[in-house]
Amino acid sequence: MDRIYIEEKKFEKIDFAENALKEGDYENCSFVHCNFSNTDLSNINFSECGFAGCNLSMAKLTKTAFKNIKFKDCKLLGLRFESCNKFLFAVDFENCILDFSTFYNIKLKKTKFKNLSLQDVDFTEADLSGSVLDNCDLTRATFESTILEKVDFRTSYNYSIDPEVNRIKKAKFSIKGIVGLLHKYDIEID
Repeated sequence: MDRIYIEEKKFEKIDFAENALKEGDYENCSFVHCNFSNTDLSNINFSECGFAGCNLSMAKLTKTAFKNIKFKDCKLLGLRFESCNKFLFAVDFENCILDFSTFYNIKLKKTKFKNLSLQDVDFTEADLSGSVLDNCDLTRATFESTILEKVDFRTSYNYSIDPEVNRIKKAKFSIKGIVGLLHKYDIEID
């Protein structure tokens, strides 16, 4: 099967669960209110694309390339980003639900996470250096051997981060969020 190349095209209100997106390269494209839930996006390259109001929940991402991709108002439940092509991987998220997704061993340097639900998300061994987690719910999110240097957590909440098993040098936290760093010591803070 030949790969297709699509440039600067807008896809709107398409249900890709019924008609699969063709394997190929998509550059500077926008996907608006499209359904990708439970679809196979393997081996598809997205470069400089935007996804707005889309549902990508449980999509298969084997060797999928996300290069400078913006997700806004999207539902992204249970995605395994560690299966993606890691070359030039760069994403930003705004007003999205990423619950139950995994970023195991993914480089997410300087990534913007804004107004997100990141419940039960796995960041084990990920590199989030210099990222901003602005107003994110991190309930039961896993941080283990994670690089969190210079990460801004000041407006995020419900996180539980063990400073002894993560690199947190120069990370920023609010005084209200300090309990998320001391939870394992079972102490009371007034």
